[in-house]
Amino acid sequence: MCGTENLVECSRHYPDRGFVEKLARKHGVARDEVGQVLRDRKTKYRFVEKSYERGEVVYAALGRTSAGRYLIVFFVRKADGRALVVSARTMTDAERKRYETK
Repeated sequence: MCGTENLVECSRHYPDRGFVEKLARKHGVARDEVGQVLRDRKTKYRFVEKSYERGEVVYAALGRTSAGRYLIVFFVRKADGRALVVSARTMTDAERKRYETK
């Protein structure tokens, strides 16, 4: 986990409508759940890879929704500071264990 605070300004994440529908259909994740994870101070971030675009990085945010659901949200941190969410799903058992121990 990279442990960086304020990595994402959650008011500035912007999944598009088609993407939001895909998350709901494929992974059962609602847009507000993504926002909850990205806004939660207890969320842990880890570096995934450098993006193809200069100055952009892909991160995973591991956190919980207000209902207690454990989610992992993958996003690109854009050069201007916004977060482009690229996927979100329920954590695997291994991810949840890692989230709870660090």
